[in-house]
Amino acid sequence: MVVTRKLKYDTPRLHMDGVDIALSNEIKLLGIVIDRKLTFNAHVASVCQKAVAFYHQLARAAKLSWGLHPEVIRIIYRAVVEPVILYAASVWAPAVDKLGIRKKLNGVQRGFALKLCRAYRTVSLNSALLLAGLLPLDLRVREAAALYEVKRGVSRREMGGREVERVSSALRSPHPACRVNLDFKCVVDQEQLMANNGHDFNIFTDGSKIEGKVGAALSVWRGAAETKTLKLVLPSYCTVYQAELLAICRAARMAAENLVGSVGIYSDSLSALQTLQNPKALHPLAVEARGFLRDALLQNKRVSLFWIKAHAGLEGNERADYLAKA
Repeated sequence: MVVTRKLKYDTPRLHMDGVDIALSNEIKLLGIVIDRKLTFNAHVASVCQKAVAFYHQLARAAKLSWGLHPEVIRIIYRAVVEPVILYAASVWAPAVDKLGIRKKLNGVQRGFALKLCRAYRTVSLNSALLLAGLLPLDLRVREAAALYEVKRGVSRREMGGREVERVSSALRSPHPACRVNLDFKCVVDQEQLMANNGHDFNIFTDGSKIEGKVGAALSVWRGAAETKTLKLVLPSYCTVYQAELLAICRAARMAAENLVGSVGIYSDSLSALQTLQNPKALHPLAVEARGFLRDALLQNKRVSLFWIKAHAGLEGNERADYLAKA
């Protein structure tokens, strides 16, 4: 196959061992159908054909007044149909600028949108998408391609005003000789909590994501009394993991800059603590938190990390959990 859009050429004649080798107009590599003019019409037609086959199977069990619940159809659409169409979207995303490609994608999405909102066939595509709460597939393709570019670090475009979290440079990490030991202990009941309660301050952290609302919180205790609280609101597209790490990072900052004395930091997120403990993990919040903990130790402050069992009736953890959800 000769790949070119505008260059005119004489068809080459290839022979091998006396056998003529014919040229092909398209080739399939890693699941992507590549044509000789890079229009990706064949690839879009292929994925749309697969999606239509899914629709025909679904339509047998989802009628206008009976059958599968719309939420079940939504799950199938998002878990099966969209991934098939969006596969390698970063490769063929420019093709959605063409009207013909958009019409093919709209034809696939229309059927699922009508099933989701249980509408008649006379309902327009735009109305069906609005009622079903679906983003047009051409926009989903552009979104998937943009997210891939950002994750790979090959694009500096702004994501609709969103702050994009990027992996920290390894140059920000301290020399191995300057690293601090960040082991943590486990606390599963009140007895173990009291046994490790030998710090001047105890900071309980938590993160939460419920119904699209993301929050993080800190509850600072001195002895048996709560002395300070901090509630943080994150954008709805953030994860619980990010909220947990942010809470730990703020606790480490508080220990380094505001509190005088020994500090115990408690979190019920094992994954966040393991990320913090791993010096090779370059998550920006983990790198920042390690920096604050190192600063605290350089000030001769004793800072200890603890994993605390969630929803075990431990007062400080329950308080942080309540604040994160509030």
